[in-house]
Formats: sequence, C-alpha cells, structure tokens
Amino acid sequence: MSSFKKFSSVIKLQNLALKPIDLTKNLTPERLTHFSASALGFTLLYGTERIDDSILAELFKLAQEAGVMEKMAAMQAGEVINRIEGFPSEERSVLHTAMRDVFDHRQTAEKAKKASDAAAAELKKLDDFLDKIEGRFTDLIQIGIGGSDLGPRALCLALETFHKKGKRVHFISNVDPDDANHVLSKVDLAKTLVVVVSKSGTTLETLTNEEFVRARMIKAGIKDPKDHFVAVTGEKGPMDNPARYLASFYIWDFVGGRYSATSMVGAVALGFALGFEKLREILKGAHEMDHHALTASPEKNLPLISALLGIWNRNFLKLPTVAIIPYSQALHRFPAHLQQLDMESNGKRIDKSGEAVDFSTGPIIWGEPGTNGQHSFYQLIHQGSDIVPLEFIGFKKSQYGTDLDIQDTTSQEKLLSNLFAQSISLAIGQASENPNKVFTGNRPNRVLFADRLDAHTLGALLSYYENKVAFQGFIWNINSFDQEGVQLGKKLANQIIELFKAKKTKQKVASFPLAEAYLKLTHL
Repeated sequence: MSSFKKFSSVIKLQNLALKPIDLTKNLTPERLTHFSASALGFTLLYGTERIDDSILAELFKLAQEAGVMEKMAAMQAGEVINRIEGFPSEERSVLHTAMRDVFDHRQTAEKAKKASDAAAAELKKLDDFLDKIEGRFTDLIQIGIGGSDLGPRALCLALETFHKKGKRVHFISNVDPDDANHVLSKVDLAKTLVVVVSKSGTTLETLTNEEFVRARMIKAGIKDPKDHFVAVTGEKGPMDNPARYLASFYIWDFVGGRYSATSMVGAVALGFALGFEKLREILKGAHEMDHHALTASPEKNLPLISALLGIWNRNFLKLPTVAIIPYSQALHRFPAHLQQLDMESNGKRIDKSGEAVDFSTGPIIWGEPGTNGQHSFYQLIHQGSDIVPLEFIGFKKSQYGTDLDIQDTTSQEKLLSNLFAQSISLAIGQASENPNKVFTGNRPNRVLFADRLDAHTLGALLSYYENKVAFQGFIWNINSFDQEGVQLGKKLANQIIELFKAKKTKQKVASFPLAEAYLKLTHL
C-alpha cells in the first residue's frame, strides 16, 4: 500500500466521499462567504465545491500528515527533492522560486541565496542589454519548445495590452516549417531580434528552427545573423558561443522548463516587450505568492486550499479532468501553459521510491476562455455523463479600461455576470419535467478573483498554480520535477530521422521495422 493510502485522513475522506454535500439544496450566500479565502489581492471562492467543514478539516489534516509545509520549505531552500530514491534520477534542487527572490532576499538558505544571486546577475545583464539595443529592433522572435515556449508565450500574450509602443513578440515552437514561415512572413528581419532558448543547447526542434531562421536572414541580405541572435542556455554549453550570438543569458538545471517562465527563458522576451520595470513587477508578484505559499497558515493558504480541493475531486470523488476557464481573453493561452505545468509535473505512475502508485495522480488539464466555451463545450460540462470540475479565473476590471454601457450594462459586467452564473448553475442545476431540460447540478467548481490582470497580478497567478501543483505532488509523494515521459518518443524519433537521412545519403543504418512500415504505408 502506498504512503498516501496509509494516511488516517485518507481513510476518513474515503468514507466522507460516499455522501458529499448536495449543492442543489445547500448553496446559500452564507456558504459562499464561509468557504472563501483572500490574500495578496486575490479571493478564492470555493463554496461551490462539494465539501463541508468536516471534509475541509480532514483535507487540512491530510496536508499535515503529508508534511506539505515542510516539503515546500525544503523546495524553496534548495534541498535536493528532484529524485527517485534508489534509482538513477536527476538528483537536483528545485529553485524556480529563487528566480524571483531577487528584491528582498527573504530566503536565507545557502543554496537558495546563491541561486537568487545568480538570477539577479542575469537580470542586471538583461537590463544593460535592453538599454544597449533600445531603438534597434521592433520585433522579437523566441525559438523554443515546451517550457521554453508555453509559459513565456502565455505571459507575453496576457500582457499584450501593456507592450511598449512599436514592440512585438512572436514565437516559433513547432518543427513544422509552416510555423516558422508564418512568423517570418510578418516581420522585417533587419529589425528583428531572435532569442533561441535551449538549456542543453541540443533540442532538436529548436536547433532546426534556429537554422531555418538564420538561413532566411542570410537570404534577406543580412551579412552577419549573429548580430540578431541571442542565446538563453546553460553556461558553457554548446550554445554559449559569442561567435554565433550577440549575447548569452544563462539558465540552470535547478529550474525545470515548465517552471522557467520567470527565469531568463521568459525574461528576455518580457523585458523587451514590456520594459524592465514591468518585468520586475511580474517577478515581485510571483515572489509574494511564493512567500504566501511558504508561510501562510493552511486555512488561508490559497495554493494549498486549491491543491486540496483538487485532491478531493481527483482521489475521492474520482473525477479525472479539470477545466481551467479564464474569463479574460488576455489569458487565452494560459490554460495551455497550465496543461504542461500540471500534466508534465504530476502525470506520474510511480512514487519517489520507484514504486507504482495505487491511486490516481495528476488530472487531465484543459481549458479555453469564457464566454467562448459557453457556446461550445459547456453542453457536456452541464449535462454530460462525466463530471468536469472547473477552475474559473476572473477580474473586476478590464485591462484597457475602455468600455461602454450597452442596454444599461458594460461588456465587463456582462462578462462577470456570465462567470458567476456559470458557477452557480453548475452547482445548483435545474429541475424540470422535461428530461432534456434537467441539469443535475453538483458540478464542482471554484472561482479565483482579482482586481485587474496586470504584470504584478499575472506573476502572482503564475506562482499560485506552480505552488498548487507542487503541493499536490508533495501529498501524492511523487516527483513533480522530472519528465521521463517525454524521452522515449524523442529517442525513437531520432531513429526515424536516421532512416530519412539514409534514403538521401544511401548510408546503412540500424533496421527499425515498425518505423519502416510507417514510411512504406505513408509512401515516404
């Protein structure tokens, strides 16, 4: 039996899950007030989850039994937690939080402070670099994949309202040539800075796209593409090469790709687009939420409460997916980032001792902005045979601040009306003599609400989800910080690439019958 199932709280929660609260009969204004928590300008409303005080008490006891606050302290202090006991593993610290602990240095642990000092040095380099290139480039293209694309892209798009005048940011991630060609068709290469992001300096898709763009620059008459290329990579790695790059910024093994948006992986593009001061605000917001996750009591700890509600839905109500729905168009790529953050972190079938788990771990994460989703997949969410928990994100004010009364309400008021209506209707449902109009209700959801999506708020929102995912991994006793699951496909893809090369060069390569069958059947 796994350590998770041995917790006394788990046994009690299993019994409580046999008859969870009926929201169709018990959702009241008093309940909404009771099950809410506020911190750092955010309010988490979770009265529409299928919990009561006894369930919440056992969930907090589960967090205590699992030692989540001690594990969070160990992570933020830089202890080696990225490991599988008794088996070869990465054996690393996990210090993405140190990337933003650069302004008040609350962490005094030696490893964390050293990492924070290194991050501060890179930020100083970036500040100087941005001053040096000011006025030279109008566009920036970031080439990277996975965590080198999803987080930075989501953040850049989320704050597009605040981009400096005349600054545009683009991303190339897919090795599909149509991705690169589409981006290149929109820019003046003579005024474009290219940021190539690869920690190892060997990422196949990234290096391929880099050469694709370099070749296009040479074709466009740019004599020395080096003056347009910046590397974000490991120090002294293959890409740390002043002969090929105008500048190099460093990232470290203790920052995983999906946790790297507040490192140089995201900072170069964000600093270019927003200016250094707004980049600082992102980092400050993230740091404040990190400190909150580390120090707030469980009853007030927003990421921990959210993590525990997710555990309740996943392990005790047996719900396999989570939809994250931001009622903000600016966050339209944020669910894609959270998909990687959560599923690559907690999509694990073994625990930290290498033993197969006997319970469910990370859920399937997906989502789109509201209100768009209401006119597509909400049919299944309201009346489908599978129950999908929802995490809503909303803001009191719009980013632009420009709105209009139409039929006596503004667009923002209509947007928020839809958000609150969905939360309520999913919980209470609707009775009807017509079976087609029956809504069973008891569809769990919660709302994370803030004043306005700006740089500071976005940094805190990012950290909220990073710490929520970490807390869940701590409870399940899995390693949320490696990603072996992405390796096998990469290895086999390289073998198939060798088959393609062999057809052109007539060289012999090792036989791969299954791949050869695919090539034959697709006439390649």
